[in-house]
Amino acid sequence: MGTRRRGEELERAILHAAADELRESGYAGMTMDRVAARAGTNKNAIYRRWPHRAALGVAAYRHLSDAAMPNPDTGTLRGDALEMLRLANQTWSSPHGTVLRGLLAAAADDPELLTLMRERSGADTMDRAWLGMLERAAARGEAPAAAAHHRVATTPMMLLRAEYAMRGIPSVPDEVLVEIVDEVFLPLVRGRSPRDSQPNRHGD
Repeated sequence: MGTRRRGEELERAILHAAADELRESGYAGMTMDRVAARAGTNKNAIYRRWPHRAALGVAAYRHLSDAAMPNPDTGTLRGDALEMLRLANQTWSSPHGTVLRGLLAAAADDPELLTLMRERSGADTMDRAWLGMLERAAARGEAPAAAAHHRVATTPMMLLRAEYAMRGIPSVPDEVLVEIVDEVFLPLVRGRSPRDSQPNRHGD
């Protein structure tokens, strides 16, 4: 019999098992019993790390997302933005994206899961990548410095998510990605002025 797994080794085994359950059965079919059996451990070992199913589900999704965050540097803001959207579109239309859509669907009826998705799904990392893209564009003189703002940075991904949510399609057509960049994102960036970077009375 092999050495009993502990610490990070056991945690990785549990996350791997939970990720496999998410891919095969979705969040609705993922149970602590099934994850424990697949990981070759007991439920107590899981509960010591993740107090409920929602916490484990989000952690497993984050485990699936551990691949390096795309950070294209094509030399132009338009090229970078299109590449980021295309990579996100490929991811969301893959089995990985199916897991995410399942979690989001379940979150509609589970406030705790929705909160965890907002806090721990990795969206903050994606936001920082878009902010970095805008900062590089500003340094090149391609965009005003005021464009490097959280609301501006999150706009393309929010529009892409809306396409999935409203249309229920397996992949967003490339011409829609081009429209998001050319008709919304770039005009928004170019229209920013220095005073736009100041907080308004509502704190935005």
